[in-house]
Amino acid sequence: MARKYIDCREFPSEMKCTVAISADGEDELVEAAVQHAVAVHGEHDTPDFRKEIRNAMHEGTPPLTVA
Repeated sequence: MARKYIDCREFPSEMKCTVAISADGEDELVEAAVQHAVAVHGEHDTPDFRKEIRNAMHEGTPPLTVA
């Protein structure tokens, strides 16, 4: 199973969040990313939001910078 990640730098926000989260499994990554988004960004944990998280995942590890 390939490592996956999601990077907040890809989603512009007023707080300019630079957190990137990675995990070996998709379910683990979804849980961690949703917890972060709810606690830090005020998002709501809904099935649609979890689908958005899954769609925003990338294989590999986060780059040092985002273009």
